[in-house]
Amino acid sequence: MLSKKTKYGIKALTYIAKKKCAEPVSISEIATNENISQKYLEAILLSLKKAEILSSKKGKQGGYFLLQSADKIIMSKVIRTLEGPIAMLPCVSLNFYEKCEDCPDENTCSVHKLTIQVRDSTLRILENTTLADYII
Repeated sequence: MLSKKTKYGIKALTYIAKKKCAEPVSISEIATNENISQKYLEAILLSLKKAEILSSKKGKQGGYFLLQSADKIIMSKVIRTLEGPIAMLPCVSLNFYEKCEDCPDENTCSVHKLTIQVRDSTLRILENTTLADYII
């Protein structure tokens, strides 16, 4: 299940991408149009900025803008930035691997095998999908 942080982050990125203008988009505009708390949105946009998905401009005409075109922003990076690991269990995570304490052998674990399939299917979708795919 996606967290509200990730849901709102995707909504904000999509809103910015739909604007297709050179001017930054203000936090208040995004918050109002996407029905997101402005304070919460600030933290989300800051995370996306730290991940180099967004940049910002300060001042009266300031706001946030995409660092790349929407067709270059891969959804797996967005999800990992906002949500963390894509895998359901740490024992199948590609970037955040940890052995499960209660599992003596990953090679014979049915849960391990299932969650690898889920991870791989999810990654196929997220790594072949960009922000541009959601601009209507």
